[in-house]
Amino acid sequence: MEKTESNILRLVRPNIRALPAYEPIEPAEVLAERQGIAPERVVKLDANENPYGPSPRVQEALGAYEGYHRYGDPEQRALRAALGEYAGVTAEHIVAGHGGDELIDLVLRAVVALGDGVIDCPPTFGMYGFSTGVAGGRPIVVPRREDFSLDLDGVRSAAAEAKVLFLASPNNPTGNLLQRAELDAVLATGILVVVDEAYSEFAGESYAGLVPERENLVVLRTFSKWAGLAGLRAGYGIMAPALAAVLMQMKPPYTPNIAAEVAMLASLEDRVRLQEAVKAIVEERERMSRMLDALGFIKPYLSAANFLLCRIAGWSGQALRDRLAEQGIFVRYFDTPLLRDCVRISVGKPKDTDRLIEALSAIGDTRAS
Repeated sequence: MEKTESNILRLVRPNIRALPAYEPIEPAEVLAERQGIAPERVVKLDANENPYGPSPRVQEALGAYEGYHRYGDPEQRALRAALGEYAGVTAEHIVAGHGGDELIDLVLRAVVALGDGVIDCPPTFGMYGFSTGVAGGRPIVVPRREDFSLDLDGVRSAAAEAKVLFLASPNNPTGNLLQRAELDAVLATGILVVVDEAYSEFAGESYAGLVPERENLVVLRTFSKWAGLAGLRAGYGIMAPALAAVLMQMKPPYTPNIAAEVAMLASLEDRVRLQEAVKAIVEERERMSRMLDALGFIKPYLSAANFLLCRIAGWSGQALRDRLAEQGIFVRYFDTPLLRDCVRISVGKPKDTDRLIEALSAIGDTRAS
């Protein structure tokens, strides 16, 4: 008799059974245990988290709120109004969700039928391809050029058999921005263009203001990075009101949860303080870039985000990641063709940069000897 598990798996959609799992980042305590070090010795530069954390007003607001035993407003009235004011659009353009990942999933499930084409431009955020597979879409891969710029001709050609295109600006993990001319060109194809601006506060620019005049443009934003709310999963999308109405109709009614909503509203009220932290991160990014470049065997790429992609001379990215991990310093490695000799390093506090450079200097001395 066959095992029950096998019988159950027959009920699972074939495309889901064949889907490779998304590779998430481990929490600091797991990394510490794995390396046999104290958690306070971990320098976590692998997840693009905000080292300064959320606004103090967030904890105050979460502690003072007394309505956790009630469901939230399914229409997100106060939250959509506040987000619209922040993004420079009206509330009807906004849909809030359980992190940017939920918005990616919602857009795909709303638009993509089984087998519909979705353009992905790696190296980029892995959730685009992953969520396309979950939705039953057909990934159309148009790799970026060696300098990580967009293959615009390739994208326009692929648009003939696609419904959706995902582009991140700044792009993760490369840090480069989507240019306005590139955006205009892909919007002209008529397919839905989703611009993920998870790191836009660090770049100081956004395409959100174009949404009211470009119906096939969706802009995704998050509070995970600039506002330090990664653990609460707080994101939103800016889109044509007609599409927003569809997503509001189909989404689970009470996402984001009350805690995330309270935290987002408190963050928006304290945005001046949060922007000071953003400025500190950008300044540290530039300091870290200069120090990495001075090592001689690491080339940091220009970045408009809170991380640096670095190409390593004479090492694989995986080998360097593992050497740093032995010392409690964790950076991100991507096992993809254009990135095998690269690592992505998140910007931490100055003390984190100093430990990183000290460790890399020792590694560089080992290479020279």
